[in-house]
Amino acid sequence: MALMRPPPTVHLDLWKKELGRVPEYVWDQTDLETLILADNALSEISERVGRLKKLRVLDLGHNELTAVPDALAELDGLTDFLYLHDNRLTSLPWSLARLTRLRYLNISRNALAELPECVCGMTGLIELRASDNQLTSLPDSVGHLQHLRELHVRNNQLSSLPESVETLQDLRQIDLRGNPLTHLPAGMTALRRLEKLDLRWVATLVPPRWIADLEARGCIVYR
Repeated sequence: MALMRPPPTVHLDLWKKELGRVPEYVWDQTDLETLILADNALSEISERVGRLKKLRVLDLGHNELTAVPDALAELDGLTDFLYLHDNRLTSLPWSLARLTRLRYLNISRNALAELPECVCGMTGLIELRASDNQLTSLPDSVGHLQHLRELHVRNNQLSSLPESVETLQDLRQIDLRGNPLTHLPAGMTALRRLEKLDLRWVATLVPPRWIADLEARGCIVYR
């Protein structure tokens, strides 16, 4: 679908334009702060994306990406949102660990068998969404995400959580729905700010006794 070149702008919304590929003019708009490319049947993103140094929001969701370029790591201004959900990703480049100012990452509905290690380097994350993948475990390094408030890993293959989760003292919400859990670390009682623990659709877990302690102090546990 041919699109007329728009005038220079800081917010470019190309949602659901049947693009197939990103028009070259997009990579020349170096003042962009928001770029929406969702739902365009995109199978690749040019390394030229690294030129968009002022981007704060990048939405690549609902496409057909099997990989993203290392150049994403050059987006020093990417602070607000990175949407990569509903693609075909099996991994992410290690270089993305450089996105230490990013606060929201959505990598749900991909084909990830493990949480990419680069994610645990994104130490500014407040919200991480990795639901509807094939994760069998989370790495101990998830404990590096000291600012994390929401962890969403619904509908994966998790049997437990790493002990390092107890160090995430800012956590407010953990969504574990639909996982084959058999164990949760008792150290989760140390999460003093936890407000919501979602264990619905988990038929494999014998609820540990300490869950009552969470509930007694006001944490809502769905089960």
